Amino acid sequence: MSDHSGREAVAAVWRIESARIVGALARYTRDFAMAEDLAQEAFAEALVTWPREGVPRQPAGWLLTVGRRRAIDAFRRRAALDDRYTALAADLGEGDALTGGDPVRAGQDVLWDPDQIDDDVLALMFISCHPVLSREARLALTLRVVGGLTSDEIAKACLVPTATVQARITRAKKTLGAAEVRFEVPTAAERRARLGSVLGVIYLIFTEGSSASTGDDLIRFDLAGEAQRLARVLSRLMPDEPEVFGLLALLELTAARFPARTGPGGEPVLLEQQDRRRWDRSASRRGRAALVRAGAVGRGLGAYGLQAAIAECHAVAPSVERTEWERVVVLYEALSRLAPSPVVDLNRAVAVSMADGPAAALPIVDEITASGALSTSHLLPSVRGELLTRLGRTTEARAELTEAIRRCGNEREKTVLATKLAALTCAE
Repeated sequence: MSDHSGREAVAAVWRIESARIVGALARYTRDFAMAEDLAQEAFAEALVTWPREGVPRQPAGWLLTVGRRRAIDAFRRRAALDDRYTALAADLGEGDALTGGDPVRAGQDVLWDPDQIDDDVLALMFISCHPVLSREARLALTLRVVGGLTSDEIAKACLVPTATVQARITRAKKTLGAAEVRFEVPTAAERRARLGSVLGVIYLIFTEGSSASTGDDLIRFDLAGEAQRLARVLSRLMPDEPEVFGLLALLELTAARFPARTGPGGEPVLLEQQDRRRWDRSASRRGRAALVRAGAVGRGLGAYGLQAAIAECHAVAPSVERTEWERVVVLYEALSRLAPSPVVDLNRAVAVSMADGPAAALPIVDEITASGALSTSHLLPSVRGELLTRLGRTTEARAELTEAIRRCGNEREKTVLATKLAALTCAE
């Protein structure tokens, strides 16, 4: 196996299995920060071993075995031959653990408990959203250990420098260690107290997956799928929480459009050009059912439920022109009062432009620009450029689209923006 293909294999397993591996190691060691370090060490060892010896038949088991051995070594170095070491050694197999057996062979004997995996990942989520951490630290840590995002990707998602993200993650792990936070799914009361942060993190993971901030792919199906899975698991764990179902509905309804969002070569396909026959109707039905459940168990829709209701408007419309844009505007207005955000206002402006024309929407966008919000996002100049194009203000539109291209980190989206700019230039 080549070095490049070996590294690609390690990266793929990290994306898919890192949260489960960290969770399993945290369950065994009862030390969250240590578990994350052990997982990183195991993946670092895989980067050296797999290109040389090949990918093991059970990559996750191989990594888990290496991580658990590193844990045993750490306990031995501390001269802490206590109950934790005994349990780890017995579970791994005394012979392999102490004689340095083949981790590839040993990994084949590691048993994943399919029922335990969900608990492990959920425990990770709630620990990452522990109240001893700041909101910013909760987001960064959970995106790292549960979502598997790199520091650069988290920085893009949170609109902060990479160094800031790295510092937040380091401080968060130290804080959890100092507070001696136990690795476990919290009680029902504690879950409710932390639910907002957990939902926010799942939504951020999905957002990065559905519209990748960097790279060559428009959609990162691994991240989006993981967010959907976590939302489903959370809905089973907390069946009486309306916003859990509101978020689940939003993710399902949004993911339903994935099959039509890209062309044969991975190029983005705009909403008005999508073949709606390719939309995933099963996902739409699941999303609409979850939205009904959100309304049934709550006293009106929350922020995620309102966004899901907007997504439902698109899901049931036969075309862009026949979408109930007036209803979409009303839903965005309700959302902006319940959860004020410049992104919500920008989306509201788009809906207003479809319902009442670009002239009615431009003042909303100009107000966002004047506030200084979204100053690093490509979405603001992109929307403003589109509105100015429709108003015939070509010179200004070209400047906005040029700025949008400069800010955009995703190569696929850059191509779409460049195409719009070229068409605008040719029209002059």
